[in-house]
This record gives sequence, structure tokens and C-alpha cells, in this order.
Amino acid sequence: MTYTPQAPLTLGTRGSVLATTQAGHVRDALIHAGTPAQLHIVTTEGDVNMAPVERIGVGVFTQALREAMAAGQCVAAIHSFKDLPTAPDPRFHLVVPPREDPREALIARDGLTLSTLPEGARVGTSAPRRISQLRALRPDLDIRPLRGNIDTRMGKVAAGELDAIVLAYAGLLRVGKQDRATEVFDPEVFLPAPAQGALAVECRAGDAPAVAALDALTHPESTDRARTERSLLAALEAGCTAPVAAHATIEGEELVLRAGVFSLDGSQRLLVERRGARHQAADLGLEAARVLLAEGAAEVMAG
Repeated sequence: MTYTPQAPLTLGTRGSVLATTQAGHVRDALIHAGTPAQLHIVTTEGDVNMAPVERIGVGVFTQALREAMAAGQCVAAIHSFKDLPTAPDPRFHLVVPPREDPREALIARDGLTLSTLPEGARVGTSAPRRISQLRALRPDLDIRPLRGNIDTRMGKVAAGELDAIVLAYAGLLRVGKQDRATEVFDPEVFLPAPAQGALAVECRAGDAPAVAALDALTHPESTDRARTERSLLAALEAGCTAPVAAHATIEGEELVLRAGVFSLDGSQRLLVERRGARHQAADLGLEAARVLLAEGAAEVMAG
């Protein structure tokens, strides 16, 4: 499907409340920029298979969207950038709109924080990166597997099945439920996933009218920050389920990357901070990854 200007630009998205809400923000931004747009719901294996993501495969949420786009069911697709495989796909043109807050959030019963949770509290998350950092901060916690949409996950706390869960704060903000967070973690204490809070909007690279329409969404600062975090992940040859965390900020014209790798049991971690020019975002991530690998990152992640 080649996009015809003045016709609605069809945006492929998963059907969850979070996915359709963030896709709706992209649709509205396109309309504001003068491009009519509408949503097209695509069901992915990750929406129907509740096995842990690391078992059903990296990219499970994105492959179906890309296939729908390649098949002409939609002109463009909207992903959570952190879910995309790290290898670039030359078939597609990718832009990053303004990024939401990348921090991690705790949703706990009775307004509790991580430090005030009782000993042995049941905390839900299936992300190895979160598990490893939780175990490092609170080795006494009983960490339970967790899948499902935001409401399903928070419902387990409300129902008393879990004492707390950890979610991306960006998701809570996007669906207007940020008040459910009982603690939002300082990235210096609890590092988020690479590109957390960032969306990736793709269209077919050869579809010039669609490329031009999506380029109006590009946010340079969000792009640079996500790019350096993703380049670190790629250089470590780690996917979205690996115990790798990264957080980039911009200070003046300088890009500052803080990143870490962790052992799943929380006993080991390696941290790095690197600074560089914004136009060298990818190189900065690569440099940070080289430092981590030289210090034994591969062995730590495997431990």
C-alpha cells in the first residue's frame, strides 16, 4: 500500500488500551500536522500467548505489525521502541516522536514504596532487567512472573495476589493512571530499559509520501537519546529481554549515557557513564558497550 496524500494514513497498532492510546496520540499529531490518519488494529502472538516474552521470542509484538505493513494492510506501524529487534530493517523508515518519561514505577498496596514493602513481599515482573535490579536492592523479595496489559497487572495488586508490581511510568502516563504509582524511581537507583517511553513509527522505506508525513513527527532530542541507548543494546548483542538498562539525557549540547548490565540473581552489576556530542549518539552507545564488555558484561549477563 503506497500512501496517497489527502487519504487517511492508516496506522497499524496492537489492540490493547495502552497501544491504542499511544497510537491515538500519533494519529492526532499527524492530523495536527495536516495528514489525515486512522488506526488499524493488528493482533499479535504476544497478545494471545501469556508465556514470558523471553520464551515466545524477542520482537513478538512487532513482527505482526511489520508483516501487516509489508502486506499493505496499513501504511505505517507504531511500536514501543524498546520492543523492536536491535538490528535495523532496511525495508522500513523509522521516526521517533516526543518521548514520554522513561522512568520505572512501583504500584504497591497501601501506598508502600520499595523500601517500606514488608520482608518477603510478593512483587510481580517478568523482565530480567527489573528482576535483577529488584534482587540487588531487596534480595528478600518474592518475585513472581507477570504478564498482561496494565489493568490486568495492576488488578493483581488490587486483588491481593501481589503486594506490588513494577511498570514503565510512561504507560501509566499515557493512559492517565499515573496516580496509581506509589513510587517513581530515580534512574540513578533503578535504571530503565533502553528506549523505554519512546515510540517508533515506521513506514515502508520506498513509500515517499508516507516517509514525508512521518518525518513531521520526528523529535530530535528523543531520537538522539533513544538511538544511543539502542546502540548500546545492539553492541552488547542483547535483546529487549536481556538484563541491560540504559538512560540517556541531554545536558546542553552533550549527550550523557548511563548504562548497566546485571546478573539475574542481583549479585553482580556493571555500570558505565559516557558523555559525547549529540551527533555521535550511536558511537557513544558503542563506546559504553565496549567498556562494559571489557569489564566482563557477557559473563555477568549470563550469570
